[in-house]
Amino acid sequence: MRRETLEVIHWLATSNYDVTFQPESSVSERVIFPDSPNESRGMEDARFVHFVEDDGSVTYYATYTAYDGHDILPQLIETPDFLHFQVRTLNGACVQNKGMALFPRRIGGRFAMLSRHDGESLYFMTSDNVRFWSHAEELRIPCHPWEFIQIGNCGSPIETEAGWLVLTHGVGPMRCYAIGAILLDLEDPQRIIGQLAEPLLAPAPDEREGYVPNVVYTCGGIVQSGQLILPYGFSDVGIAIATTPIDDLVSRLRDGSAG
Repeated sequence: MRRETLEVIHWLATSNYDVTFQPESSVSERVIFPDSPNESRGMEDARFVHFVEDDGSVTYYATYTAYDGHDILPQLIETPDFLHFQVRTLNGACVQNKGMALFPRRIGGRFAMLSRHDGESLYFMTSDNVRFWSHAEELRIPCHPWEFIQIGNCGSPIETEAGWLVLTHGVGPMRCYAIGAILLDLEDPQRIIGQLAEPLLAPAPDEREGYVPNVVYTCGGIVQSGQLILPYGFSDVGIAIATTPIDDLVSRLRDGSAG
């Protein structure tokens, strides 16, 4: 028992660390490399979000997956300035699997997060502490053929006047990954008010072959000058950028069926 306790203490100690860069360094030079044994085979799918507190203060968070070649561990990066970074473990009964993504502000005074902790469906979580997550409500299960195997999020929700735009990914037959979208109510994000029946983006013929074939995947988009700008990777061999007018996308979501 003592040996196991010491191993857990060591595991926690090595999983929580700080990184600091010099102010004169370029942002493009500030690279966080795996530092703990839990990250020895990768720091995957970081979902960065510009988080604004109720008092107006700003923190940049990123949820990501630490991978040691066998097990995964959900982790959180925090920084106020992209110079000083805190890397911390996430805790709680709902901190499982991949695909956790924070909302960019509190909802009803609490932190809010999307997750897929059952490995299959989307969940909505809330917490008073950004590092502890123990309560989750099912938000959406797979319902279309192109997402029949599982669904997840593609980054933090994007706030629009019409609602929270959530980019999703779906895994369908033949393990084909496609990107979809749903729209959540601004005041009650557990209520879906619009969704696409077909993928927003699917692998093009020249994007289907690669180390992991038949995949398009993103960890977030931004809205700029009326356009949704969506960087994405395809089949683990290349990257591209897709754009679409945000108003057109919202109209399509509103015209779609709501869950």
